[in-house]
Amino acid sequence: MTRRRSTTMTDVAKAAAVSQSTVSMVLNHVTSARLSAETRSRVLAAAQALNYQLPQAQQKAPAREAQPTTIGYLVDEISTSPHPVVSLDGARDAAWQHGYTVQLVVTRGKPEQEAAAIACLQAQPGLLGWIYSTVFTRQVQVPAALLELPTVLLNCQDPAQKLPSVLPAELAGGQAATEYLLSMGHRRIGFINGEAWMMAAQQRLSGYRRALAAAGISYDPALVKAGDWMSGTGFDGAMALLQSPQPPSAIFCANDLMALGALEAVKQLGLRVPEDISVMGYDDQEISRHTHPPLTTMELPNYDMGYAAVETLLEQAASKAPPRRRLIQTDCPLVQRHSVRTL
Repeated sequence: MTRRRSTTMTDVAKAAAVSQSTVSMVLNHVTSARLSAETRSRVLAAAQALNYQLPQAQQKAPAREAQPTTIGYLVDEISTSPHPVVSLDGARDAAWQHGYTVQLVVTRGKPEQEAAAIACLQAQPGLLGWIYSTVFTRQVQVPAALLELPTVLLNCQDPAQKLPSVLPAELAGGQAATEYLLSMGHRRIGFINGEAWMMAAQQRLSGYRRALAAAGISYDPALVKAGDWMSGTGFDGAMALLQSPQPPSAIFCANDLMALGALEAVKQLGLRVPEDISVMGYDDQEISRHTHPPLTTMELPNYDMGYAAVETLLEQAASKAPPRRRLIQTDCPLVQRHSVRTL
Protein backbone atom coordinates (compact mmCIF):
# COMPACT_ATOMS: atom_id res chain seq x y z
CA MET A 1 0.00 0.00 0.00
CA THR A 2 1.29 3.45 -0.89
CA ARG A 3 1.81 6.05 1.81
CA ARG A 4 -0.94 8.54 2.40
CA ARG A 5 -0.02 11.92 1.01
CA SER A 6 -2.47 14.13 2.87
CA THR A 7 -4.44 14.40 6.09
CA THR A 8 -7.25 11.86 6.51
CA MET A 9 -10.31 11.60 8.73
CA THR A 10 -8.34 9.26 10.98
CA ASP A 11 -5.89 12.08 11.71
CA VAL A 12 -8.72 14.50 12.47
CA ALA A 13 -10.43 11.95 14.74
CA LYS A 14 -7.26 11.41 16.77
CA ALA A 15 -6.60 15.13 17.09
CA ALA A 16 -10.16 15.83 18.22
CA ALA A 17 -10.35 12.73 20.48
CA VAL A 18 -13.52 11.47 18.79
CA SER A 19 -14.43 8.57 16.53
CA GLN A 20 -14.07 8.57 12.76
CA SER A 21 -17.86 8.38 12.41
CA THR A 22 -18.20 11.56 14.48
CA VAL A 23 -15.72 13.35 12.22
CA SER A 24 -17.65 12.15 9.17
CA MET A 25 -20.96 13.44 10.55
CA VAL A 26 -19.52 16.83 11.46
CA LEU A 27 -17.61 17.41 8.22
CA ASN A 28 -20.55 16.22 6.13
CA HIS A 29 -22.96 18.47 8.07
CA VAL A 30 -25.25 15.67 9.26
CA THR A 31 -27.72 17.76 11.26
CA SER A 32 -29.67 14.76 12.58
CA ALA A 33 -26.67 13.51 14.56
CA ARG A 34 -26.91 14.14 18.31
CA LEU A 35 -23.59 15.88 18.72
CA SER A 36 -22.92 18.77 21.06
CA ALA A 37 -21.84 22.17 19.77
CA GLU A 38 -18.56 21.69 21.66
CA THR A 39 -17.86 18.41 19.83
CA ARG A 40 -18.64 19.95 16.45
CA SER A 41 -16.39 22.93 17.20
CA ARG A 42 -13.55 20.65 18.33
CA VAL A 43 -13.75 18.55 15.16
CA LEU A 44 -13.85 21.60 12.89
CA ALA A 45 -10.91 23.16 14.74
CA ALA A 46 -8.87 19.96 14.41
CA ALA A 47 -9.71 19.69 10.69
CA GLN A 48 -8.66 23.29 10.12
CA ALA A 49 -5.44 22.90 12.13
CA LEU A 50 -4.49 19.79 10.15
CA ASN A 51 -5.54 21.39 6.84
CA TYR A 52 -7.97 18.57 6.08
CA GLN A 53 -9.53 19.22 2.69
CA LEU A 54 -13.09 18.21 1.87
CA PRO A 55 -13.11 17.17 -1.80
CA GLN A 56 -16.35 18.84 -2.80
CA ALA A 57 -15.53 22.10 -1.08
CA GLN A 58 -11.78 22.55 -1.37
CA GLN A 59 -10.44 21.07 -4.56
CA LYS A 60 -11.24 20.33 -8.13
CA ALA A 61 -10.55 16.83 -9.43
CA PRO A 62 -7.74 16.60 -11.94
CA ALA A 63 -8.89 16.37 -15.53
CA ARG A 64 -8.88 12.86 -16.98
CA GLU A 65 -9.74 12.96 -20.64
CA ALA A 66 -11.06 9.65 -21.97
CA GLN A 67 -10.04 7.90 -18.76
CA PRO A 68 -12.07 6.34 -15.93
CA THR A 69 -13.01 8.78 -13.19
CA THR A 70 -15.49 6.87 -11.00
CA ILE A 71 -15.49 3.89 -8.65
CA GLY A 72 -18.81 2.15 -8.09
CA TYR A 73 -19.43 1.32 -4.42
CA LEU A 74 -22.19 -1.19 -3.69
CA VAL A 75 -23.19 -1.92 -0.08
CA ASP A 76 -26.16 -3.83 1.32
CA GLU A 77 -26.79 -1.50 4.30
CA ILE A 78 -25.33 1.75 5.54
CA SER A 79 -27.83 3.29 8.00
CA THR A 80 -28.15 0.38 10.44
CA SER A 81 -24.59 0.61 11.78
CA PRO A 82 -21.82 3.24 12.03
CA HIS A 83 -19.24 0.86 10.59
CA PRO A 84 -20.05 0.97 6.84
CA VAL A 85 -20.21 4.78 6.93
CA VAL A 86 -16.62 4.95 8.15
CA SER A 87 -15.50 2.40 5.54
CA LEU A 88 -17.06 4.61 2.89
CA ASP A 89 -15.11 7.59 4.24
CA GLY A 90 -11.85 5.66 3.89
CA ALA A 91 -12.71 4.62 0.35
CA ARG A 92 -13.72 8.15 -0.60
CA ASP A 93 -10.50 9.65 0.77
CA ALA A 94 -8.30 7.10 -0.99
CA ALA A 95 -10.15 7.56 -4.27
CA TRP A 96 -9.94 11.34 -4.13
CA GLN A 97 -6.22 11.30 -3.45
CA HIS A 98 -5.81 9.40 -6.72
CA GLY A 99 -8.16 11.64 -8.69
CA TYR A 100 -11.28 9.47 -8.59
CA THR A 101 -14.73 9.88 -7.08
CA VAL A 102 -16.88 7.21 -5.42
CA GLN A 103 -20.49 6.68 -6.41
CA LEU A 104 -22.44 4.89 -3.68
CA VAL A 105 -25.52 2.71 -4.08
CA VAL A 106 -27.24 1.00 -1.12
CA THR A 107 -28.94 -2.20 -2.30
CA ARG A 108 -30.65 -3.38 0.93
CA GLY A 109 -29.44 -6.84 -0.03
CA LYS A 110 -32.20 -7.11 -2.67
CA PRO A 111 -31.05 -8.73 -5.93
CA GLU A 112 -33.37 -6.63 -8.09
CA GLN A 113 -32.08 -3.37 -6.61
CA GLU A 114 -28.52 -4.61 -6.93
CA ALA A 115 -29.00 -5.54 -10.60
CA ALA A 116 -30.62 -2.18 -11.38
CA ALA A 117 -27.79 -0.29 -9.66
CA ILE A 118 -25.12 -2.22 -11.55
CA ALA A 119 -26.85 -1.59 -14.87
CA CYS A 120 -27.20 2.13 -14.10
CA LEU A 121 -23.54 2.58 -13.18
CA GLN A 122 -22.32 0.48 -16.09
CA ALA A 123 -24.18 2.77 -18.46
CA GLN A 124 -22.24 5.78 -17.23
CA PRO A 125 -18.90 6.62 -18.89
CA GLY A 126 -15.75 6.59 -16.82
CA LEU A 127 -16.41 3.62 -14.49
CA LEU A 128 -13.07 2.17 -13.33
CA GLY A 129 -14.32 -0.75 -11.25
CA TRP A 130 -16.25 -1.86 -8.18
CA ILE A 131 -16.06 -2.03 -4.41
CA TYR A 132 -18.58 -4.63 -3.25
CA SER A 133 -19.24 -4.28 0.48
CA THR A 134 -21.40 -5.76 3.24
CA VAL A 135 -22.36 -4.48 6.68
CA PHE A 136 -21.63 -7.88 8.28
CA THR A 137 -18.52 -9.91 7.52
CA ARG A 138 -19.77 -12.85 5.47
CA GLN A 139 -19.45 -14.85 2.27
CA VAL A 140 -21.25 -13.48 -0.79
CA GLN A 141 -22.23 -14.51 -4.28
CA VAL A 142 -20.70 -11.82 -6.45
CA PRO A 143 -22.91 -10.70 -9.37
CA ALA A 144 -21.37 -11.91 -12.61
CA ALA A 145 -21.70 -8.44 -14.15
CA LEU A 146 -19.08 -7.08 -11.74
CA LEU A 147 -16.43 -9.41 -13.13
CA GLU A 148 -16.26 -7.38 -16.35
CA LEU A 149 -14.26 -4.71 -14.50
CA PRO A 150 -11.74 -4.78 -11.61
CA THR A 151 -13.59 -5.64 -8.38
CA VAL A 152 -12.56 -5.73 -4.73
CA LEU A 153 -14.65 -7.20 -1.92
CA LEU A 154 -14.88 -5.20 1.31
CA ASN A 155 -15.83 -6.95 4.57
CA CYS A 156 -16.90 -10.05 2.64
CA GLN A 157 -15.46 -13.04 0.80
CA ASP A 158 -16.17 -14.86 -2.43
CA PRO A 159 -16.60 -18.64 -1.90
CA ALA A 160 -15.05 -19.19 -5.33
CA GLN A 161 -12.00 -17.22 -4.12
CA LYS A 162 -11.54 -15.38 -7.39
CA LEU A 163 -11.39 -11.80 -6.11
CA PRO A 164 -9.26 -9.77 -3.69
CA SER A 165 -10.95 -9.24 -0.34
CA VAL A 166 -10.31 -6.74 2.48
CA LEU A 167 -11.34 -7.97 5.93
CA PRO A 168 -10.76 -7.07 9.58
CA ALA A 169 -8.24 -9.36 11.28
CA GLU A 170 -10.88 -10.63 13.70
CA LEU A 171 -9.09 -13.75 14.92
CA ALA A 172 -5.93 -11.74 15.62
CA GLY A 173 -8.06 -9.07 17.31
CA GLY A 174 -9.74 -11.56 19.63
CA GLN A 175 -6.36 -13.02 20.44
CA ALA A 176 -4.78 -9.60 21.08
CA ALA A 177 -7.64 -8.58 23.40
CA THR A 178 -7.29 -11.75 25.44
CA GLU A 179 -3.50 -11.47 25.52
CA TYR A 180 -3.85 -7.94 26.87
CA LEU A 181 -6.07 -9.17 29.73
CA LEU A 182 -3.59 -11.96 30.41
CA SER A 183 -0.74 -9.45 30.47
CA MET A 184 -2.65 -7.52 33.14
CA GLY A 185 -2.61 -10.61 35.35
CA HIS A 186 -6.08 -12.02 34.60
CA ARG A 187 -6.15 -15.79 34.33
CA ARG A 188 -9.87 -16.46 34.57
CA ILE A 189 -11.45 -14.48 31.74
CA GLY A 190 -15.13 -14.62 30.85
CA PHE A 191 -16.20 -14.18 27.24
CA ILE A 192 -19.61 -12.95 26.04
CA ASN A 193 -19.94 -13.66 22.33
CA GLY A 194 -22.21 -12.43 19.56
CA GLU A 195 -24.44 -14.59 17.37
CA ALA A 196 -22.57 -17.81 16.67
CA TRP A 197 -23.42 -17.95 12.94
CA MET A 198 -21.55 -14.71 12.24
CA MET A 199 -17.91 -14.76 11.10
CA ALA A 200 -16.97 -12.01 13.55
CA ALA A 201 -18.26 -14.05 16.51
CA GLN A 202 -16.56 -17.22 15.31
CA GLN A 203 -13.19 -15.58 14.77
CA ARG A 204 -13.18 -13.47 17.94
CA LEU A 205 -13.95 -16.60 19.95
CA SER A 206 -11.19 -18.49 18.12
CA GLY A 207 -8.76 -15.71 19.00
CA TYR A 208 -9.83 -15.88 22.66
CA ARG A 209 -9.23 -19.63 22.73
CA ARG A 210 -5.91 -19.36 20.92
CA ALA A 211 -4.59 -16.82 23.45
CA LEU A 212 -5.63 -19.00 26.37
CA ALA A 213 -3.96 -22.04 24.82
CA ALA A 214 -0.75 -20.10 24.19
CA ALA A 215 -0.75 -19.09 27.88
CA GLY A 216 -1.24 -22.70 29.00
CA ILE A 217 -4.79 -22.06 30.26
CA SER A 218 -7.43 -24.69 29.58
CA TYR A 219 -10.57 -23.54 27.77
CA ASP A 220 -13.56 -23.54 30.14
CA PRO A 221 -16.96 -23.54 28.35
CA ALA A 222 -18.59 -22.30 31.57
CA LEU A 223 -16.81 -18.97 31.07
CA VAL A 224 -18.33 -18.42 27.62
CA LYS A 225 -21.84 -17.00 27.29
CA ALA A 226 -23.89 -16.54 24.13
CA GLY A 227 -25.16 -13.11 23.16
CA ASP A 228 -26.70 -11.25 20.23
CA TRP A 229 -24.50 -8.11 20.09
CA MET A 230 -27.05 -6.13 22.12
CA SER A 231 -26.63 -4.74 25.66
CA GLY A 232 -29.34 -6.97 27.12
CA THR A 233 -27.42 -10.17 26.46
CA GLY A 234 -24.25 -8.51 27.72
CA PHE A 235 -26.10 -7.81 30.98
CA ASP A 236 -27.46 -11.37 31.23
CA GLY A 237 -24.13 -12.96 30.38
CA ALA A 238 -22.24 -10.85 32.89
CA MET A 239 -24.81 -11.60 35.61
CA ALA A 240 -24.43 -15.34 34.99
CA LEU A 241 -20.64 -15.12 35.06
CA LEU A 242 -20.41 -12.93 38.16
CA GLN A 243 -22.91 -15.01 40.16
CA SER A 244 -21.25 -18.32 39.31
CA PRO A 245 -19.35 -20.28 41.99
CA GLN A 246 -16.03 -19.26 40.37
CA PRO A 247 -16.54 -15.81 38.84
CA PRO A 248 -13.95 -14.42 36.44
CA SER A 249 -11.69 -11.47 37.23
CA ALA A 250 -12.26 -10.01 33.75
CA ILE A 251 -15.02 -10.13 31.14
CA PHE A 252 -14.24 -9.75 27.46
CA CYS A 253 -17.33 -8.84 25.42
CA ALA A 254 -17.32 -9.40 21.66
CA ASN A 255 -18.65 -5.88 21.06
CA ASP A 256 -19.06 -2.59 22.92
CA LEU A 257 -22.85 -2.77 23.23
CA MET A 258 -22.66 -6.04 25.15
CA ALA A 259 -19.90 -4.48 27.26
CA LEU A 260 -22.37 -1.71 28.20
CA GLY A 261 -24.70 -4.39 29.52
CA ALA A 262 -21.84 -5.98 31.42
CA LEU A 263 -20.99 -2.64 33.05
CA GLU A 264 -24.60 -2.30 34.20
CA ALA A 265 -24.60 -5.84 35.62
CA VAL A 266 -21.45 -5.09 37.62
CA LYS A 267 -23.10 -1.95 38.99
CA GLN A 268 -26.31 -3.72 39.97
CA LEU A 269 -24.34 -6.33 41.90
CA GLY A 270 -22.70 -3.57 43.93
CA LEU A 271 -19.29 -4.13 42.33
CA ARG A 272 -16.96 -1.65 40.65
CA VAL A 273 -15.12 -1.54 37.33
CA PRO A 274 -12.17 -2.03 37.26
CA GLU A 275 -11.54 -2.34 41.02
CA ASP A 276 -13.59 -5.55 41.39
CA ILE A 277 -13.94 -6.73 37.80
CA SER A 278 -12.31 -5.67 34.53
CA VAL A 279 -14.51 -5.28 31.45
CA MET A 280 -13.31 -5.09 27.85
CA GLY A 281 -15.24 -4.49 24.62
CA TYR A 282 -14.64 -4.67 20.88
CA ASP A 283 -15.36 -2.28 17.94
CA ASP A 284 -14.49 1.09 19.58
CA GLN A 285 -17.93 2.58 19.03
CA GLU A 286 -18.46 6.21 20.00
CA ILE A 287 -20.26 5.26 23.24
CA SER A 288 -17.16 3.47 24.54
CA ARG A 289 -15.52 6.84 25.22
CA HIS A 290 -18.40 7.99 27.44
CA THR A 291 -19.01 5.04 29.75
CA HIS A 292 -18.04 5.17 33.42
CA PRO A 293 -15.23 4.31 33.36
CA PRO A 294 -14.33 4.75 29.65
CA LEU A 295 -14.17 1.33 28.01
CA THR A 296 -10.99 -0.44 26.98
CA THR A 297 -11.74 -2.01 23.61
CA MET A 298 -10.43 -3.10 20.20
CA GLU A 299 -10.85 -0.75 17.26
CA LEU A 300 -12.64 -2.16 14.23
CA PRO A 301 -10.54 -0.60 11.42
CA ASN A 302 -13.36 0.40 9.10
CA TYR A 303 -11.66 3.51 7.69
CA ASP A 304 -8.43 1.67 6.92
CA MET A 305 -10.39 -1.17 5.29
CA GLY A 306 -12.20 1.22 2.94
CA TYR A 307 -8.92 2.96 2.16
CA ALA A 308 -7.17 -0.36 1.45
CA ALA A 309 -10.04 -1.57 -0.76
CA VAL A 310 -9.67 1.39 -3.12
CA GLU A 311 -5.89 1.16 -3.24
CA THR A 312 -6.18 -2.57 -4.00
CA LEU A 313 -8.69 -1.79 -6.75
CA LEU A 314 -6.35 0.79 -8.28
CA GLU A 315 -3.45 -1.67 -8.21
CA GLN A 316 -5.60 -4.29 -9.89
CA ALA A 317 -6.78 -1.84 -12.57
CA ALA A 318 -3.23 -0.66 -13.25
CA SER A 319 -1.89 -4.20 -13.64
CA LYS A 320 -4.55 -5.07 -16.26
CA ALA A 321 -4.13 -8.68 -15.15
CA PRO A 322 -7.04 -11.08 -14.55
CA PRO A 323 -8.46 -10.88 -11.01
CA ARG A 324 -6.94 -13.20 -8.44
CA ARG A 325 -7.68 -14.12 -4.88
CA ARG A 326 -5.87 -11.90 -2.40
CA LEU A 327 -6.81 -11.70 1.26
CA ILE A 328 -5.93 -8.40 2.94
CA GLN A 329 -6.52 -8.46 6.70
CA THR A 330 -6.47 -5.12 8.52
CA ASP A 331 -5.29 -5.10 12.13
CA CYS A 332 -7.69 -4.23 14.95
CA PRO A 333 -5.69 -1.97 17.31
CA LEU A 334 -6.04 -2.07 21.10
CA VAL A 335 -7.58 1.07 22.61
CA GLN A 336 -6.58 1.32 26.27
CA ARG A 337 -8.86 3.32 28.54
CA HIS A 338 -9.83 2.72 32.17
CA SER A 339 -12.05 -0.37 32.47
CA VAL A 340 -9.19 -2.88 32.92
CA ARG A 341 -6.80 -2.98 35.84
CA THR A 342 -3.68 -4.93 36.72
CA LEU A 343 -4.15 -7.72 39.26
